[in-house]
Amino acid sequence: MKELFINSDKQRNWLNRLENIKRSVVENSEDTDKLAKFPADSFQLLKDIGYTKITLPIKYGGEGLSVYDMVLLQETLASYDENASLAIGWTLGVIGDLYANKLWSDDLLEEFAEYLVDGAIVNRLVSEAATGSPTRGGRPGTNARRTTKGWIINGRKSFSTASPVLDYFLTSAWIEEQQKVGFFLINRNTPGISIDETWDVIAMRGTGSHDVVFEDVLVEEKYLVEITQRPSGGLINGWQLHIPATYLGIAQAARDYAVNFATHYQPNSLQAPISTLPHIQHLIGEIELCLQKSRFVLYGVAESFDDPNRRELLTNEIAIAKYTITNNALTIVDKAMRIVGAKSLQNTNPLQRYYRNVRAGLHNPPMDDMTITKLAQQAIQQQQIKDTIKS
Repeated sequence: MKELFINSDKQRNWLNRLENIKRSVVENSEDTDKLAKFPADSFQLLKDIGYTKITLPIKYGGEGLSVYDMVLLQETLASYDENASLAIGWTLGVIGDLYANKLWSDDLLEEFAEYLVDGAIVNRLVSEAATGSPTRGGRPGTNARRTTKGWIINGRKSFSTASPVLDYFLTSAWIEEQQKVGFFLINRNTPGISIDETWDVIAMRGTGSHDVVFEDVLVEEKYLVEITQRPSGGLINGWQLHIPATYLGIAQAARDYAVNFATHYQPNSLQAPISTLPHIQHLIGEIELCLQKSRFVLYGVAESFDDPNRRELLTNEIAIAKYTITNNALTIVDKAMRIVGAKSLQNTNPLQRYYRNVRAGLHNPPMDDMTITKLAQQAIQQQQIKDTIKS
């Protein structure tokens, strides 16, 4: 049970705030998927309760929630509407990472916090069609050229989640003169920016992950906020756990639907609901097992990341959590559909939506193959070190 992982009054307070808007968010979720429209109404409800600033530190006017807190809330929100959860999760993760690691100057952090307190939405724009996932090391095709007036940005970013409502784009671009990648903070109202509505997919249809196009966009010198050798960054980033939290929320929603169905559906060939059948109970038991394993992994990693003394011991655990939860979520939704049967394929049934949307997790970073490869390399390296010590 998720209640096992609730450990503070602050968490309960925020869970209650989400509960208060649950009905509206759930009602919006069906149209979000069916019409492939961004859940703007649900985003506004979240902004109204201050949800967009939960990971902003208290000293800057935010709620100061930890990674663990964020994961708990994101899982809950995803069980209401997975599109809204994944879309807003990127803002929460960016803010948490940005301020926890003080990636900018104090003045810029103070300035940007004023916008965040008012509910500003931000995301990092790093993906491009030509480079694929930035976690694989591709150099951005988007480029930045220095002029006497500032930086001129040209390029196109794909998978720009929440683009319909983003107030700020934290955009990666190649700086030729420095042979490095820079991140530029760009207001969406800056001339030369356009949204190309390219997001036409079968999963997470409402995240608004369109292309953002930059054509001779002028950015002030000071808004080159980060310079890095790698577009994907190098720090272990626990704030990325908002991703598996969303897919765990989808799995929970699928489980709830299937268990409710099983305990109420009674064909005339039976004397009791199908929940009394051994093979149905076996499927439900397997679902519960996957859910609990996933939660212990997810919340265990989040708790370790929040502890400064344990964080330095983390290596691949963030990726392990994402891999474990995403793949378990696929299994859970599949088993839920086996319980419900052919009815789960009806367009009016939420399980078909969960089935499509949960698969999107396979394509969120980090990718499964990279996680497995890194684990293998780590094990081999550890053995080589042991052999060296012995010799």
